[in-house]
Amino acid sequence: MEVTVSNVLQFKIELLDVDPPIWRRIQVPSDYSFWDLHVAIQDSMGWKDSHLHAFQVPGPLGNQMEIGLPDPYGEMDVIPGWERKLGTFFKSPGDKLDYEYDFGDSWCHSVLLEEVTLKSPGASYPSCTAGQGQCPPEDCGGPPGFEMFLEAVADPTHESHAELLAWCGGEFDPLGFTPESVVFDDPQKRLKSLNE
Repeated sequence: MEVTVSNVLQFKIELLDVDPPIWRRIQVPSDYSFWDLHVAIQDSMGWKDSHLHAFQVPGPLGNQMEIGLPDPYGEMDVIPGWERKLGTFFKSPGDKLDYEYDFGDSWCHSVLLEEVTLKSPGASYPSCTAGQGQCPPEDCGGPPGFEMFLEAVADPTHESHAELLAWCGGEFDPLGFTPESVVFDDPQKRLKSLNE
């Protein structure tokens, strides 16, 4: 199916290098930009969007380009996500790229286009239709830190158990996710708040 503005793109977003698995299935309008997709990923995963991010996209000469939030220090060459539509890369099911959030903790995600469908009458997009696993807490140290965090909160005798539970709000269920709990923000409002 050729992608048109009346289409919906269905993605599977999988957080890499974590156990148990953490993933989301989201549907977004085909006219979305990479910035819009970033906001949908943040909201569906449960991240707070408080760090830099980038999509790794193959360039025209076989090189790797980064599309995301420009580096405020100018140390990285990043194409602003709001300047590129998803259709510049995602053309058919099976197209896949990497998305990294928080370059310190290095949360790497696989972004796979699973399906291109027509918009359903009366449906609103973006939407989260499936998923598994609760998102790691921000700033917990990436996949290795998250593994240690899970061990500590699961073991009441662990020396950091009470401290880490208090730090993450009092409880953490690694399997605690339901698609119905996802609330999507307006990507244009989020973009405007960056410039305020």
